[in-house]
Amino acid sequence: MTSINVISDLQDISNLLRRDSIEMTTSAGSGHPTSCLSCAEIMSCLWFNAMKYNCKDANDQDNDEFILSKGHAAPIYYSSLKRAGLIKQNLMDLRKLNSSLEGHPIPHNDVPWIKVATGSLGQGLSIGIGMTLAQKIQKRKSKTYVLLGDSECAEGSVWEALQLAPHYNLNNLIAIIDINLLGQTSETILGKSPEKYKKILENLGWNSIVINGHDIKQILNALEKANYSLKPTAILALTTKGKGVSFIENKQGWHGRALSKRELEWALEEIPNPKMPKFNISKPTKTEKTSTKIKIPNITKYKEREVSTREAFGNALAELAFENKNIIALDAEVGNSTKSEKVKELTPNQFIQTYIAEQNMIGISLGLSKKGLNVFASTFSAFLTRAHDQLRMASYSRANMTICGSHSGVSIGSDGVSQMGLEDISMFRSFPNSIILYPSDAISCEKLTQQTLNPNLKGIKYIRTTRDKTPIIYHKREKFPIPGFKVLRQSKKDIATIIACGITLHEALEAYAVLKKRGIEVAVIDLYCIKPLDGKSLGKFISKHGKFAIVSEDHYPQGGIAESISSALANSNIKLKSLAINQIPHSGDSADLLDKYCIDYKAIIKALNL
Repeated sequence: MTSINVISDLQDISNLLRRDSIEMTTSAGSGHPTSCLSCAEIMSCLWFNAMKYNCKDANDQDNDEFILSKGHAAPIYYSSLKRAGLIKQNLMDLRKLNSSLEGHPIPHNDVPWIKVATGSLGQGLSIGIGMTLAQKIQKRKSKTYVLLGDSECAEGSVWEALQLAPHYNLNNLIAIIDINLLGQTSETILGKSPEKYKKILENLGWNSIVINGHDIKQILNALEKANYSLKPTAILALTTKGKGVSFIENKQGWHGRALSKRELEWALEEIPNPKMPKFNISKPTKTEKTSTKIKIPNITKYKEREVSTREAFGNALAELAFENKNIIALDAEVGNSTKSEKVKELTPNQFIQTYIAEQNMIGISLGLSKKGLNVFASTFSAFLTRAHDQLRMASYSRANMTICGSHSGVSIGSDGVSQMGLEDISMFRSFPNSIILYPSDAISCEKLTQQTLNPNLKGIKYIRTTRDKTPIIYHKREKFPIPGFKVLRQSKKDIATIIACGITLHEALEAYAVLKKRGIEVAVIDLYCIKPLDGKSLGKFISKHGKFAIVSEDHYPQGGIAESISSALANSNIKLKSLAINQIPHSGDSADLLDKYCIDYKAIIKALNL
C-alpha cells in the first residue's frame, strides 16, 4: 500500500515539474508547455518512484528505460532529469544554441539519459519494443516505459507496434498514453473515449488499464499492476491539457505556444511551489555482463561460379549469428528473398520476424542497438523508402546498425517498378554518418557484411544486394577497406575509366572484354563503397587513365553514384558521363531491362563515342 507521504511528495514533485516547464518555455520564447502540464503526475511517478536505475550510470544496461514518444514535451523530461540529479544543465537554457537541451529530445554526450531522438511522432513504441526485446534476450529484469500522446496514436507505425508487442509476449513493456483530447488544431481522432482505446488494445492482446492521469494513487496502482502482467501493459491516462493553469486548461490554440512573461506570473500564482521532497531511487537488479567481442567466421567456400549477393548476405549473416549471440537479425516477412531466413534456420532465437511493417522494423532495430546488440535488418530496398522517417530519426539517434536492401534496381526483372529499389542510394546518402556498401559478388558481399561489425565504423550501414546471380570475381583473401574501391582492369593506354558496382560491374567487365578485342584499352573500377567516397584517390586514378569516366548504375540519377562522384570531383578537369535509369521502368527480363534503360555493356561502349 502506498503511504500518504509518498503520494504527497510525488504531487509536490509534479507541481515543481509544472513550474519548471512553463518557466523554461517562457524563457525560450517557444515550446509546448500545455503538453508538459498534462503529464506531470505521470513523469513524477515514473522517475521518482516506479523506475529502477543507476543514478551514476545512464548506460547501465540493467536500468529501466524511458522513451518520450511525445517528444514535444521535452521540457518536462529535462526537468525530471534535473530534479532527479541526473543532469547539470541550466533548464533556462532550453532551446538555446549552446545548450544540449534542444526543442525535442536528441542524444548528446552530456545528456546520456536520452538514448534516442523523438519528436517525429509515432516512433517511440517501436523503439520500446526493441529495448524490451533486448532486455528479454539478455535476460534482464528491467522494463521499458514509453509515454505516448493520444494525437500520435493516429500514426500507422504506432499500430504496427501495438500488434507486434503481444505477439512476442513483451510483459516488460509499459505504454502510457496521455489522453488529453486536444491535438495541435483539433480534437484527437478517438477523442476522450478510453473505452475505445481499451477495446482495441485488449483485442490486440494488451493488458489495458484506464486511470485518471492526475491521480497519483491511480498511477502508482496501475504501474504496480503492470509489474505482474503476463502481457504488455497499456495505461490509458485521462488527463487535461494545460493542467494546473486555469486559463489554458483544455483550451484550443495553446499547443506549441509559450506563455508571455505576464501570463507566466499568473500561472505561477496558481501552481503550488513546494520544497523539493527527498526521494530514493531503487537500484536495478544486476545481471551478468555479456561479451561484446566479435568472432569473424571463415568465408563460405562457393563451388558455384555464379552466386547472388543476396544469397551471400544470408550466408554471411547466418555464420556471424552462429558465432556471436549478440547478433540479431530482423526481417519484414521477405526473409526467403533477402535470405536472412538462414539465421532463423541456424539460430532461430536470434531472428525477429516483424512482418510487413518496415517502419516498425527500423524502430525496433534502433531500440535493440541502443541496448548493445548488433542488429541486421533486411527487406527489399524499395520498401525501405517507406521507413525513411524512422531511418532519419535513427541517424539523429546516433544509431549503430546495419540495414540490407535486396532486389535493387531494374535487374530484378519482371516484378515491375513497384519492387525495384531505385531511390535507396539517394536516401541513405542523405543521412548523416551513413555508410553505403554495394557488393558485386558473393565474396565481396560476405567480406563487407563482416566489415559492418568493425567497431570503428559507426552509424547506419547500408548493404545493397541484387536478385540475380553474378560471377564470383574475388578471392577469399581479398580485403575491402572502407572507404575504398577496387581497380579490376587498367593499362597505361586507357582512354577512359568505367566505374560501376553491383550488377553493372559485370556489364562493365563485359564492355572491357569487347573493347579489348577491338584494341581499345579502358580501366574498370568496382566502387563497392559509395559512402564514404574516397574521392581524392578516385580522382587521381581517373586523371591518369584518360581523364574521362563513365558511371553505370542501376539507380535513378538523382542522388545516385554519379552525382556522388561528380560532387567529389567538382574542382577537377575530369569529364564524367552518367548512365542511370532515366525513366519509370517497365516489367521485363533482366537483360532486356539493362539494355532498354541503357546501363548494360553496349550502352557503356556507346558512351565512349568511339
